[in-house]
Amino acid sequence: MGKKVKKDEKGPPSDVGVTGTTSPHGPLFETLLVESRQAATVVLMLNSPEEDVQSKACEAIYKFVDKCDENKKVLLDLEVLDPLLSLIQGPDRTVRRHAIMALGVMCAHTEVRKALRKRSGAIPAIISLLNSDEDSVIHEFAALALSFMANEFASKVAIQAANGVEQLVHLLSSHDPDVQKNSVEAIAQLVMDYKARSSVREYNGLQPVLDLVKSEYAIIQRLALLALDRLSQDSENRRVLREIDAIGRLLDILAQPTLNDLHVMAVMVLSNLLEDPESLVLVRDNGALKRFVALITDAAPPEDDKKEGGKKSSSRTGNKKSAKETKGKKEDDAKEDAPFGGDCIIPTLPDVKVCAAKAIARSARSAENRKLLHEQEAEKMLTTLLSHDSPEVQAAAALAIGVICENVSSRDCIKEMGGLAPLVKLLNSEYGEVKEAASLAIANLTTANNKNCLEISRLGGIDALLMCLGEVREEVIANAACALTNMAQDEKLRTEAHAKGVVTALIYPLSSYNTNVQSKVALAVSAFACDAESRREFKENGGLQPLVQLLNSGNDEVRRNTAWAITVCGVDEPTASEICRLGGLQILQEIQTSASRHNTFIEAALQRLLDSNLSAKFSLYNHLGAGNIIEDGFFDCGQLKQGTSFKTLEEYCAQEMNDKRPVLLVNAKWVPSEEDYTASISSKLEDDQKTESSSKVKDTLLKSKSKIKKFKEKEEKNPKEDDSQDKERESVIREPGVFCPPPDPQLFKYIEEVIDKILPLPSIRVQVVALAEFVSLKMGGRIPRGEVANFSWELPLNQLRFQLKSNVIPIGRIKAGIHIHRALLYKTLADRIALPCSLTRGEYNRAWNEVLLPDEDEDPLIPKFPPKRYIVDLVHEPGSLLVPDTQAAVSYMKL
Repeated sequence: MGKKVKKDEKGPPSDVGVTGTTSPHGPLFETLLVESRQAATVVLMLNSPEEDVQSKACEAIYKFVDKCDENKKVLLDLEVLDPLLSLIQGPDRTVRRHAIMALGVMCAHTEVRKALRKRSGAIPAIISLLNSDEDSVIHEFAALALSFMANEFASKVAIQAANGVEQLVHLLSSHDPDVQKNSVEAIAQLVMDYKARSSVREYNGLQPVLDLVKSEYAIIQRLALLALDRLSQDSENRRVLREIDAIGRLLDILAQPTLNDLHVMAVMVLSNLLEDPESLVLVRDNGALKRFVALITDAAPPEDDKKEGGKKSSSRTGNKKSAKETKGKKEDDAKEDAPFGGDCIIPTLPDVKVCAAKAIARSARSAENRKLLHEQEAEKMLTTLLSHDSPEVQAAAALAIGVICENVSSRDCIKEMGGLAPLVKLLNSEYGEVKEAASLAIANLTTANNKNCLEISRLGGIDALLMCLGEVREEVIANAACALTNMAQDEKLRTEAHAKGVVTALIYPLSSYNTNVQSKVALAVSAFACDAESRREFKENGGLQPLVQLLNSGNDEVRRNTAWAITVCGVDEPTASEICRLGGLQILQEIQTSASRHNTFIEAALQRLLDSNLSAKFSLYNHLGAGNIIEDGFFDCGQLKQGTSFKTLEEYCAQEMNDKRPVLLVNAKWVPSEEDYTASISSKLEDDQKTESSSKVKDTLLKSKSKIKKFKEKEEKNPKEDDSQDKERESVIREPGVFCPPPDPQLFKYIEEVIDKILPLPSIRVQVVALAEFVSLKMGGRIPRGEVANFSWELPLNQLRFQLKSNVIPIGRIKAGIHIHRALLYKTLADRIALPCSLTRGEYNRAWNEVLLPDEDEDPLIPKFPPKRYIVDLVHEPGSLLVPDTQAAVSYMKL
C-alpha cells in the first residue's frame, strides 16, 4: 500500500461530527490517514462508498497480486472477486480501470478462473468493458482476462455466447499494441473450438489478424500466426485467406532471413492452406514449392541463426509501451517464452526444417504435386536431411520421402541419390518416431521396385527389418512387415530372409491387438510360406494357432489377408490338417454363411483346406470330384454336420472301440513288421509318399501304358536304392512318438493287381467296366436287386473291428461291402491308375461313382459330342453304366 507523505499538524477540532459539512452519504468525516499491511483490510476498503478509496484499494491489490501466484490465492480466499466484479461495473472510470487491472492479473491463477466460471455474470461483465467508450488500459486488461479465461473450453462457450468474439475482433484494430496482443491471444485460444473459427470469419476478423503479422512487435506476430494456424483449419476460412492474399504475405515472411523466428509458424499456416487444390495451384504459380525446398536445406549454422534471432527479437521488442511493463517482468517473460496451446513461440532452425518437411509431405499427397516435386529434385534435398543431427528432422524427412515415393519415378531417383543407405541406418535409431518414418519410407520404396529391394538387402536392410518386427511401436512392425512382403517377391531375397529367420520372427506379431499389424503380418506370412520348408517351420513354431485366431477378427482386411495366408499354408496336407484341428475349418464355414463377412478369399481358403484335407471335405460335403485324388491317409468318418469339429486320424485311432460307424481308412503304404520285413522288400512297387520320382512314374503311366514294363525294370535295376529307402522308412516307422496309421497290405496288392491287369486295357470305357467288376469281386460279388438288406456285411465288419481292436478299418481288409465300401474302393483304385471318377455319398450307406465317357464310335468323320455322365454299378450288375435320372440310376442311389 502507498503511504501519505503529508501529515496534518493540527489536532482534530472538538466539534467534528457536530458542526461539520454534510454529503449524500451523511456528514463528512475529517480526513483520516490509514496505514495497513494486511490484505484483508484492503479488501474491506473495496466496500467503501468513496471512489478514491476504492480506486486506491484496487491499485494496491493489482500491485500485490502481480508479484506471485501465492498472493492471488490469498486474495481469492479473502473473497475479493465479488467486490471486484461489482466495481468493474461501477460508474467511476478510474475505479473500473484499477478493478479490471487487478481482476485481469488474478485470472492467471487456475483457482481464480474456476471461481469466476461459477459466477454467471462474471464473463459478460468483463466483455462489457470491451466497448469503444472505455480507455485503452481497460481494453488491455479486459482482453487479458479473457485470454486467460479462454484456456478452458467451458469458458470458450461462455465467451462466444456473450458476443465476446465480435468485441475482440474490433480491438484487433486498436492503436495500442498491448490491446492488440491480448486480443489476438484471446482469439487464438478461442478458435481452438471450431465454432469460434466461423464466428471470426463472420465478423470479418481474418483480415485484421493477417494484418497483425506485419506488426513491429514479435510477440504479436507470433500470436497472429498462431491464430491463423488454427483459423486455417476451417475450409471456408482458407477460402477467405486465399482471397486476401494470405499466401503471398506468408511467402514474404519466408523470404526475409531476419524473420527466421516466424518461419516455422508461417510454414504451419501454409501447410493448412495447401490442403485445398486452389491453394496448390496458387502455390505452384508463385514458386512456393521451390522456397519450401530451399528452406529445409538451409545450410546456415543453427548457432548463427539463434544469435541473429536473439538480436532481432530484442530490437523488435525494445519499444513496447509502458503499460506492458506494468504487468511485471516475470509474467512478461513467461508470456513470451511459454508455448501457446502446445506450439513453440520461439522456434529453432531444426523446428523450421521439420515443419517445412511436413508441409512438403502434405503437399505431396496430390499426384500432380508429387510430379512437380520430382521435377524440382525434392528427393535430393530430403535425402540430405536424413543425415541431420536432429531426430525430429530425420523423422520429418523420412516421412516426406515416404509420401513422395508414391510416385514411381521418385523411387528410382531416391536410390540414385543415395537415399537408401541413410534410411536403412535410421532403422536402427533409438528414437521410435525415426524408426516409424524410416520403415514407412522403405515400405513405400520397395513397392513394385525390385532394384530398391536388392539394394536394401545389400545394405543389410533385411536384418534391420527383422529387428523392427520385435519393436514396441506397432506402426514400425506394420511397416517392416510390409517392406518384407515387398522384398519376398524376389526368390533370392525370400530365400535370404528365410535363412535369417523371417518365418519365426513373423509369429509373435500375429498376436498383436493392432488390426494394421495383424493385416500386414498375415500378408507377410502368405508371402514367405510359399515353400514346404517355410510352412513346416511356421507350423512347428506354433504360428498356425494365432493365424487361425485372426479369422475371428472384425476387421475385413485382417480376415482377407489371414484367409489368403491360410490358402497358401494349406497346400500341404499336414499343415491343412493342423489348421482343421485348430478350428480353422469350422471358423471358415461360419464366415462363409455370413452375408457381411463372406468374401472370395474366405471361399478360396475353405476350398484349399478341403482340397488338401479330402477326408474333411468328404465328411462335410459328401462329394469328391474327379480332381480330388485320394491318397494314403484318407479316411471316411461318416457324414458330419456343418460347423462340427473335425478330428484327425490319430484321434480316431486313439479312441476306444465303440458301437458307432467304423472309420474307413485308405493306407496303401507298405509298413512291414520285423518278421516279414525282409520278404516284403522285393514286392514293393512304388513309394506312395509323393516323392518326385513317384510323380514322374505316375505321369509316365498316364501318357503311355507301355511304360509299365520300363518302370518295373527300373525298380529291379535299383535294389540298393530300394533297400536304402526301406531302411530309412523303417527307421521313421520305429521312431518313438511318430504316429503311424494302420497298414493295409491287401490294398497294396489290389493296386499292384490293378496296375498289372486293368491299366493296360485299350480304352477308358473298358477300364471303367473292368475296375467295377474287380471291386465287386473283392467286396463279396454281385448282390441281386432288392437283396441288399439280406446281404451279410455287418457281422464280418464287426468281427474285423474286434480283431483289430479299433474303430479304424483299412478298406482293403473288408471282404463283404455294400455301396459305401465299394464306391470308396473304386475311387481309390481309379485314382491310382489315373481313371477320372467322382465319389458321392447318399443316405443310408448309399454311395456311387460318376465317370465321363465319350461315344464308342471312333469314326473320325462322325461329329464328336461332349462326354456323357454315367453312374457305375458296383453292386447289382457290376460294370453296368447307368444314365443319371433314369429309374435304374435313382434306385441305385436311393433306398
